[in-house]
Amino acid sequence: MKANGITVIALPTAVTFTTGDDLVAALIEALEAKQLALEPNDVLLISSKVVSLTEGATVPRPPGDLTDARRDRARADAKEIVADAPHVLITRTAHGFVAANGGIDASNVADKNQLLLLPKDPDRSATLLRYALRERSNVDVAIIITDTFGRPWRMGQTDVALGVSGLRAVRDERGDTDLYGHVLDVTEAAIADALAGAADLVRQKASGTPFVLIRGVDENLFDVTVTDGGSSLVRPPDRDLFRFGGATAIINGLAQRRTVRQFNPDMPVADTVLAAAVGAAVTVSAPHHSEPWRFVTLTPATRVTLLDQMAVAWQADLARDGVTPDVIARRVKRSDAVLRDAPTLLVAFVDVAAADTYPDRRRQQAEEDLFLLSGGAAIQNFQVALAAHGVHSAWISAPLFCADVIRFALDVPATFRPLGMIAAGYAATLPADRDARDIAELWFAR
Repeated sequence: MKANGITVIALPTAVTFTTGDDLVAALIEALEAKQLALEPNDVLLISSKVVSLTEGATVPRPPGDLTDARRDRARADAKEIVADAPHVLITRTAHGFVAANGGIDASNVADKNQLLLLPKDPDRSATLLRYALRERSNVDVAIIITDTFGRPWRMGQTDVALGVSGLRAVRDERGDTDLYGHVLDVTEAAIADALAGAADLVRQKASGTPFVLIRGVDENLFDVTVTDGGSSLVRPPDRDLFRFGGATAIINGLAQRRTVRQFNPDMPVADTVLAAAVGAAVTVSAPHHSEPWRFVTLTPATRVTLLDQMAVAWQADLARDGVTPDVIARRVKRSDAVLRDAPTLLVAFVDVAAADTYPDRRRQQAEEDLFLLSGGAAIQNFQVALAAHGVHSAWISAPLFCADVIRFALDVPATFRPLGMIAAGYAATLPADRDARDIAELWFAR
């Protein structure tokens, strides 16, 4: 196969590889069978399957369904679960690769009682193979260890580079110019992945072709000093905009909602983000097909007036409770540090105007509670949506204790029940990751 001077040659072999086999010897035999001799700037692409087999990267397959066995092992080995769906488990491996079932395979394995793992260190494996091949052939070539991965947003699979040695895995074109002289800001070509995909064109799963030779690659891409190899193709999780998928994305999105009380004062929350959060809030269930949720963003002047009036009411309550003036001052100061300094402050209400009327207090209270529950769910959605945009928040319950003050200051109907204030902004310091909760005492049956 030729295109633009690139030659791609399949190198089949009849060898059935097992632990300890000489992979380099089999590769040289495959070259000789094609009457080929290695040349400088050749690229040899080697399937990760045969690398794993010769390195002994296998584990016993537990009894039962093969799909379950692969998923269980992938889950146990995963650095992170990316998507847990009924038909597949997507994990981030210890290498950083995002792959279906952690890249664990049972195809092309002669022993049906074994599961095949990815090579432990593909870059190291590629380098060792390159050195061994150079010693036997007196020619220094590039080695790429490949595997077949699916692709987000695209149908079908293709081969990608796991390990690379002797070749730049990524061609960085940032700072260069395009055809029209425009400076390139983000262009980084995944050269090793492109070559892996090209190699996949000349082999099939059942063809016994673990080796492919590519000839004619730009000599400027070869670099024996490169040490980052295939690892340079792994996008760090903090730069991955599509880090999670499926149900896992939703669950992790919920976990991103964190209570933060100290915000960066120089980073306001955009109205577009607030609008998206309100849009998410109003998707919750509500009684009687009503839409009882209300979110009021406080302007700077209104915020000062409202908080001053709330402080007076709160101080009076605390004084009646017998709290000393110095303690009252400390508590008000602590509250003000959040409510007055947050970049954005909103009041959340639920309007009970649509509530049914009952003659007894028991049923009337239950009816109004339905609306309060819907309002709480809306607040949760609102905060989760903010978190999805990288905005943190804190729900403050103070308005529940001075509802009349809130309604008077904001000039809203008597049917508006304040559910709290939401302070929102970008965290001054990012909160630590959540630890997994033990739900044994929180979830039970009777």
